[in-house]
Amino acid sequence: MANDKLFNGLPWIEPRAVYVHIPFCAHRCGYCDFAIAVGRDAEMEQYLEALEAEAARVIVPRPVATWYVGGGTPSLLPAPLLARLGTILNRWFPLIAGGEATLEANPESFDHEKASLLREIGFNRVSIGVQSFSQVALDALDRPHQAEAAAQAVKVARDSGLNVSIDLIFGAPGQDLPAWNRDIELAVALAPDHVSAYGLTYEKGTPLERRRRSGLVLPVCDDTEHAMFGLVMEKLPALGYQHYEISNYSRPGMESRHNGVYWANEAYWGLGMGAARYVGGERSVNTRDLSDYLRLALSGAPTARPGERFEGLEAARETLFLNLRRARGADPVEFERRTGRSLQSMLPGLEKVIDARLLEIVPDGTVRLTPEGRFLADTVAGEVLVKAGRDD
Repeated sequence: MANDKLFNGLPWIEPRAVYVHIPFCAHRCGYCDFAIAVGRDAEMEQYLEALEAEAARVIVPRPVATWYVGGGTPSLLPAPLLARLGTILNRWFPLIAGGEATLEANPESFDHEKASLLREIGFNRVSIGVQSFSQVALDALDRPHQAEAAAQAVKVARDSGLNVSIDLIFGAPGQDLPAWNRDIELAVALAPDHVSAYGLTYEKGTPLERRRRSGLVLPVCDDTEHAMFGLVMEKLPALGYQHYEISNYSRPGMESRHNGVYWANEAYWGLGMGAARYVGGERSVNTRDLSDYLRLALSGAPTARPGERFEGLEAARETLFLNLRRARGADPVEFERRTGRSLQSMLPGLEKVIDARLLEIVPDGTVRLTPEGRFLADTVAGEVLVKAGRDD
């Protein structure tokens, strides 16, 4: 993702990316199970103090190749606090020349002032949570913005010189295939650089999942959801967007470099409530409770639970699982350099998904999902994480 000469350590040991979590939201969408805080905007300034305190405790200032600020709703921060966030990032994680810096935004909280400020700070990319251009689908998902606000948000970003990624969700209650087709066409009409298209999941404990269990909403049937996934996989590449990861499409050269760190199973810093980090081979996750995070960070105490170290076969399985999300799959040279194991040695145990033509080995030794395997990626993942590298 970046010139190795700019960094001294191995990319799976020394982080070259940083994720910062901004948890504040105006309200909780029905499908959301992220670490968020609603109705606590008065604590935004204190939260930024806590972010800097956490950074000061765990690192010394060092350059990175990517920033990613997610949430929550980072664009909900008022302009002065966005500027403060930029100061923190530039002090502790100076971005290398040509680096990628992304901030997530919702249409209703993104304007020209904030977009221009992002450019001044050093951001060059914005990921806009559109989800749908249908008011019916937006209402079903409890999204707070109106359908027409999405196009305006994209224009605002473009006017400020920011690259644009659009998030879409398919399978919303009441959505049918023609409506999803219209969402794709309206998204492409805005000429984004990148599109993420996710199937709706009913996460346990969310309001939408509770409504589903009580019969108040009916999920889209499996056949329709399958057809929706197939439609976007067919249509976006035909319109110039390469399908480079299960849920992600981009114009050539506009892939998300930050998310590529995750799919390569490389190291990254993570700051903020609920943020994960993967440093020195150990993964840890911060507390998801805002009050706890503020108390711990501002007192100089660790904000994360004890970490988990992945080694040996377990680490190799996780690397393969993540690599398989990419359209190019797992490269044998890259995989062995990363894990110390040959990619070929991971194939015993995967006969079931290979025989079912969900997973394929191409002549150069690359292992990747087949087109049908993309539909059943969770099934393949289950086999990889439990069985790869051994015979049954």
